[in-house]
Amino acid sequence: MRKLSYLFIITLLTFQFSPQTERAQSAAKEPYSIERYLNIRGSASPSLSPTGDRVAFLTNITGTPQVWMVGTNGGWPDQMTFYPDRVDFVRWSPDGSGLIFAMAIGGDENSQLYWMAPDGSQIRALTSDSKIRHNFGGWSHDGKRISYSSNKRNRNFFDVYVMNVATAREELLYQQDGSNDPVAWSNDDTQLIVSHGNEQLSLDNDLYLVNIASKQVAHLTPHEGPAQFGDVCFLPDGHSILLTTDDKREFQSLAQLDLRTKRVDILDDPQWDVSAVAVSVDGGLLAYTVNRDGFSELFVRALDTDGKPLITTLGPKAPAIKLPGKGVVGGLEFSKDKRKLVFTFNSARFNPDVWIYDLKTRFLNQVTHSSHAGIPQSSFVEPELIHYQTFDQRMIPAWYYRPPHTQRAGANHPLPVIVNVHGGPEGQALPTFSGVDQYFLSRGYAVLEPNVRGSTGYGKTYTHLDDLQKREDSVKDLAAAVGWLKKEGNADAKRIALLGGSYGGYMVLAAITLFPDQWSAAVEMFGIANFETNLKNTSGYRRKLREREYGTLEKDLDFLRSISPIYKVDRIQAPLFVLQGKNDPRVPYTESEQIVKALRDRNRSVEYILFEDEGHGFVKLNNRLYMYPRIIEFLDKYLKP
Repeated sequence: MRKLSYLFIITLLTFQFSPQTERAQSAAKEPYSIERYLNIRGSASPSLSPTGDRVAFLTNITGTPQVWMVGTNGGWPDQMTFYPDRVDFVRWSPDGSGLIFAMAIGGDENSQLYWMAPDGSQIRALTSDSKIRHNFGGWSHDGKRISYSSNKRNRNFFDVYVMNVATAREELLYQQDGSNDPVAWSNDDTQLIVSHGNEQLSLDNDLYLVNIASKQVAHLTPHEGPAQFGDVCFLPDGHSILLTTDDKREFQSLAQLDLRTKRVDILDDPQWDVSAVAVSVDGGLLAYTVNRDGFSELFVRALDTDGKPLITTLGPKAPAIKLPGKGVVGGLEFSKDKRKLVFTFNSARFNPDVWIYDLKTRFLNQVTHSSHAGIPQSSFVEPELIHYQTFDQRMIPAWYYRPPHTQRAGANHPLPVIVNVHGGPEGQALPTFSGVDQYFLSRGYAVLEPNVRGSTGYGKTYTHLDDLQKREDSVKDLAAAVGWLKKEGNADAKRIALLGGSYGGYMVLAAITLFPDQWSAAVEMFGIANFETNLKNTSGYRRKLREREYGTLEKDLDFLRSISPIYKVDRIQAPLFVLQGKNDPRVPYTESEQIVKALRDRNRSVEYILFEDEGHGFVKLNNRLYMYPRIIEFLDKYLKP
């Protein structure tokens, strides 16, 4: 009735013209405020209760992601945690006796692990050293223990631990001077798969099988050259695992590995990355997604549990599950009874929410309904997938969002454009929801999100095209976007700005120093200004990880200095806005302070905000409500949409 009344009033107003009504209609067409867009919510990290009647998840309704609970049939959710800092994830125990979640203070990423009662009435810290980072692995199948890695022994390395949840007694299971993570428990809880990151190669890891009682270790994935092995699940036979790998291939394929012979059989090789793999508790069902040019395809297949190699028993692939639209799926998990599959869905038009697929009725139900802040979903703009040519004739994929007014007849005037650069560099711009982008679009800005070389999702070769001495080739790709924007994107060449965070922040600084004439303004968030000082001051474990990609201080110092924007600061012409979190463990705040000081010493145009209670990214709503109006004011000053 409320919907009918609303439509009736709107219809009535369209026939009652007066000067007052015309002014009201004009005001109604004005863009919603940035505060409204920042208050659009999202839900993620779903975890089903063993009984299948409740789902725990994270949502930022209160301003930072917290644990909430809702029935699988929907309804009003209950809030379970009440912290000023964000919660990282939540997972039900297999026996339903409690949940595990993690949280760090002030964005420093030193996450601590917590146990919570099923009704949220009790919360108990399992770890409590704020100087140590804990990376959760998973629950044992009996619900009594958890696995995780931490840098307790040495801040530069991560060892693997097992903890009895009832007593909080931890046991060091696997010690190695490197980066190690537990990724899968065997079905009988006697063995654990550990992933070890290669200290010498980027995007390369190995899997090891560790006997929990004897601590004996077996290397499962000997290989040559960079290769990744992920999304590991034990199969019911106890002698094999399901995983994804790009060993001897371009993309992450679905595979089965025999633990005794180490033979790998490829089960699905779609020539795009397979990801988000889940297996039901009894091993009878398999779900996974395929990242096809940025969009997710979701498949569910039956598994034969008689112990035979799946390559001989896995039936034909059924059609992909029909999703609400073109978008991205993650967080797959089956209910214990194999009746439900829970996941998150996120697209340019759908802010992230939890969905449940009923495997018997084939009905897809939206469980959470995150607020649109009163902004019509129909107003959200979907991108166009485009490709543009770069300096070496390679085609670069990108998402181009055109503002709504360009669809109206006669609206063909040149557009101001914001080029939004993703972080990583091992990352991928995806067609997911961004309230900030949608606000820019409503104001008349166009937005381009390129996947320059070095991005994931387009094959191993493409991802490694920016390694080491090829670093600035990716910056050339970014600059090449301007040619397409002017020729095909209806862009005003004098109104093109850059925006990026983390590695995307470095890309912004690199672009305005290497190609200073192309940009009218730039917004840089917690990006690298000086590779030498960043590697010296970042967390010890981060240094080892990043040196594989950028080069080492011992061998490549001259090169690292040659690609550092701080040494080219005299070339910067575009006004710059810099934002940083004081507690950032990845890119220390001193990186931002260097570039800001260098520009101020030269009387160049630069603005700067330092948040005392944020880390690598801006999570708290009050900070976002402060910074984005400032960013918009800055861009409007130089681009004038």
